[in-house]
Amino acid sequence: MLMTRIFVYGTLKKGQPNYHRLFESANGKAEFLASACTSQKYPLVIASEYNIPFLLNIPGQGHRVHGEIYKVDDKMLEFLDAFENVPSMYQRTPVKLEVEEWAGTTEGEDRPAAGSVTEALMYSTTTYQPGWPSLPHHESYDSNGDHELQYVTRSERDDEEKVV
Repeated sequence: MLMTRIFVYGTLKKGQPNYHRLFESANGKAEFLASACTSQKYPLVIASEYNIPFLLNIPGQGHRVHGEIYKVDDKMLEFLDAFENVPSMYQRTPVKLEVEEWAGTTEGEDRPAAGSVTEALMYSTTTYQPGWPSLPHHESYDSNGDHELQYVTRSERDDEEKVV
């Protein structure tokens, strides 16, 4: 079975509102591999009327973004693509990541040391509103952070399809 590495930095991280979706068996399989941060800087902003974290695909601006690497099967990748509204809202893009702590246990797989660079795919966007790059940039997303922008879950939204 083909497995793909995905870097998550927002509501899918541990302790965040959509984390559980990675472990609902109907969505597929996911395994936590590592905590990591992007090798390049990116603007991570909180935007839209739902206070969604968006990683803008503007390398070199913002901060090195902290998140988590997961290994997912094709079924989970398909679920995540639909969940992230690929390609209209997000695009799946390759990213170089600096490993902070590796936890993956798969036999025969390289265990990158802390500080080493690995690659994964992330959901970033080039389809954002003109003012978003000037919003405050974050190194790490926490839905309960001091930004005081309460994330609105999909079940709380009036119109689930209206995201941006």
